[in-house]
Amino acid sequence: MTTFANRILGAMRLDPRVYEEVEANRGTMPQAVAIVLLASVAGGVGLVDVHAPDLMALITQSVGALLGWVSWALLMYSVGTWFLPEPQTRADAGELLRTLAFAGAPGLLRIFGVIPGVGLAIYAIASIWMLLAMIVAVRQALDYRGTGRAVAVCVIGWTLSLVIAALISSFFPRILS
Repeated sequence: MTTFANRILGAMRLDPRVYEEVEANRGTMPQAVAIVLLASVAGGVGLVDVHAPDLMALITQSVGALLGWVSWALLMYSVGTWFLPEPQTRADAGELLRTLAFAGAPGLLRIFGVIPGVGLAIYAIASIWMLLAMIVAVRQALDYRGTGRAVAVCVIGWTLSLVIAALISSFFPRILS
């Protein structure tokens, strides 16, 4: 049995075997949820202005990171299984969500975004690392033979989630007023 810490480290190393294990093991769902929640909070903390900390900003940024992950994951599931499947693609939402959650493991490092001078670079590197992990997760969970289709699924899902986020944010101020 693989430990939670070993799964996190394996996911961060982009080890396809870890993603295959998580895909097949429904019992890893609580761990997957924990990673998503912790990475979302780390993302929120990493964006906090250390010179003027603001609890509401932290909460908003953490919730935004969580909602962003959820929308991206659901869009990638839709694109990967409905629009860009390969003949051997067989995945349910739980399988893909578990693998994508573990792909969020590098996002735990975004907490170091608060370090003055280097924080933004660390935050950016962790975010790019998450994207690379998402590509591996999609490739493994959707049983793609190559990486190109997984890259397409991630880029399309990411682009659509940004469009949705922009639309929501454009209406949000109107809701509050």
